[in-house]
Amino acid sequence: MPLDPIVSALFQRFPDLLTYKVWEKAPEEARESYRKLCNASDLKDLPIGKSEQIEMPGPAGPLAVRAYTPVAAGGPTLPAIVYFHGGGFVMGDLDTHDALCRTLANESGCRVFSVAYRLAPEFPFPAAMDDAFAAVKWVEDNATTLGIDPNDIAVAGDSAGGNLAAVVCLLAKANRNTPHIAYQLMFYPSIALTRDFVTRPHGQGYRLDDRAIQWFYSHYMPAGSDPMDERLSPLAANDASGLPPAYILTAGFDPLHDEAVAYAAKLKEAGVSVTHVDYPTMIHGFLTMQGWIPLATQAIAAAGEAVKDAVK
Repeated sequence: MPLDPIVSALFQRFPDLLTYKVWEKAPEEARESYRKLCNASDLKDLPIGKSEQIEMPGPAGPLAVRAYTPVAAGGPTLPAIVYFHGGGFVMGDLDTHDALCRTLANESGCRVFSVAYRLAPEFPFPAAMDDAFAAVKWVEDNATTLGIDPNDIAVAGDSAGGNLAAVVCLLAKANRNTPHIAYQLMFYPSIALTRDFVTRPHGQGYRLDDRAIQWFYSHYMPAGSDPMDERLSPLAANDASGLPPAYILTAGFDPLHDEAVAYAAKLKEAGVSVTHVDYPTMIHGFLTMQGWIPLATQAIAAAGEAVKDAVK
């Protein structure tokens, strides 16, 4: 299928979207550009029942968390989603994914806890992974205080955050299903990291460039780490059985598309219940462009409905 006309028009209007040369930037410069893009392209002031800035103890110090209560909260105790933002392990924060988390909370009926995990290169692997796992454990341990059901906790994330969601599920399984994770959502996840440059389908000219992917991975993976470690590349996991049911969203013009499809197949072959939803006309990162791409809101709503059905 051809690229969505709305996306094509955006590329014509904003040529920098075609290939943002993040690999030529310093990390902080890249972060600021990403913040500006998300601020320009996302919906503003989406209604939410409640948004709170809280803090949790992390492995290396306090971590900021933004908690969202949906507009139509079904009661004092709700299911929960622990959310990990995208940005290649280098960029992204609570603000860049605020609209996405608001929409997800309202559509799922869950309290969403968005986690500001540590970023590379200042804090390379395993910092983000350690923070992500600690966040899910903290939400479970503090379920009563947070007003959530400890048996109905889902993890979710987009791109690099989708990687963290998948990794947390593998870690929990290895830890005798502690914390207990009821569901996992992965939005165009980065699921197979590499050290070497890889030429991928749609790896040039569709916003996320092969060179950008390698720039992100080079910052996240320290020297000596093995990209085939399942804590870096969940697709390399030896045993995917016993993992939580999964919802995997892919975009047709995303260079990470094929690895996410392969992970969906891997989970299915291992007996895991998987819902794979493909948006063939979309690009990587479209869910944080609700202000420009109406389909983004519909896609988040569909994912929210899947969570609602899974944890009700």
